[in-house]
Amino acid sequence: MAEVSNKRILFKEYITGAPKESDMVQTVGSIKLKVPEGSNSVLVKNLYLSCDPYMRNLMNKPMEGEESYILPFFPGQVVTGFGVCKVVDSGHPNFKEGDYVWGITGWEEYSLVPSPEALFKIPFTDVPLSYYTGLLGMPGVTAYAGFHEICKPKKGEYVYVSAASGAVGQLVGQYAKLMGCYVVGSAGSKEKVDLLKNKFGFDEAFNYKEETDLVATLKKYFPEGIDIYFENVGGPMLDAALLNMRVKGRIAICGLISQYNLDKPEGVHNLFMLITKRVTMTGFVSMDHYHCYPEFVEKTRNYIKEGKIVYVEDTVEGLENAPAALVGLFSGRNVGKQVVLVARE
Repeated sequence: MAEVSNKRILFKEYITGAPKESDMVQTVGSIKLKVPEGSNSVLVKNLYLSCDPYMRNLMNKPMEGEESYILPFFPGQVVTGFGVCKVVDSGHPNFKEGDYVWGITGWEEYSLVPSPEALFKIPFTDVPLSYYTGLLGMPGVTAYAGFHEICKPKKGEYVYVSAASGAVGQLVGQYAKLMGCYVVGSAGSKEKVDLLKNKFGFDEAFNYKEETDLVATLKKYFPEGIDIYFENVGGPMLDAALLNMRVKGRIAICGLISQYNLDKPEGVHNLFMLITKRVTMTGFVSMDHYHCYPEFVEKTRNYIKEGKIVYVEDTVEGLENAPAALVGLFSGRNVGKQVVLVARE
């Protein structure tokens, strides 16, 4: 039975404040390229790893009685996250050697996946495999379900997307344009604002870092108010959006990245607008909507092939660079979906 070396990224200790590269460490272990006898596990070679904002919350020490939809990281254990992998060996009847899959895996060269029911077989390989960390993977399902199932858009509605150049936001904006909506996005640099307007087809975009009055800024771009706010940021941005919502508007709470590194999250002050404007605000997670994956991936793949949807990735090469790539999300260092290339095959 062949045994090979296996580079791994371990999580060192629970943190407070902003994550640092030193919160993770690379080690080298070994792994047998065969699943244990009688096991349903799947052994995979990791090709691409996904860096996602939700991972910051997994670095917090769990509070007693706290419930979460996903397990936290454990000190001394391998960092886990979404990735694209190739099956090396399988004890599960649904997977065979050579299959390409995406789902939760380890930040290491090879991973033994004990519950492969959570893996998705990659249905199409005529698009870049890395797309299954983003556009055709978890962030894509998040964008599709959040916009279509939570926001229930109608043609001609006014849509605002925060963190709009990220893995989810860039896709939400393009779905909205395909629906015939008016779309404005915000991002944190001139480069990203240009990307929103010139590549992703947003009607307007602005750099929130240059705005001193977010309420007035949103009023300028939405003089008649916002029908749909796809929320990725939280804090003052959410407060400003609440004051600009239209009657019976919808807010999909996808993420609150501005709050993740704060010891004491900022409060929201304009919730009374939910009453006066009869606004619906809904939090959601992608896994509750995996039932729509076949429909989502078929439609989105066709949009890609037809040139109706484009996608931007920010790729770093080498497992050793994964910690820096993840940390960079929280300072806006990435442009587009942050991906780590571990191996080409």
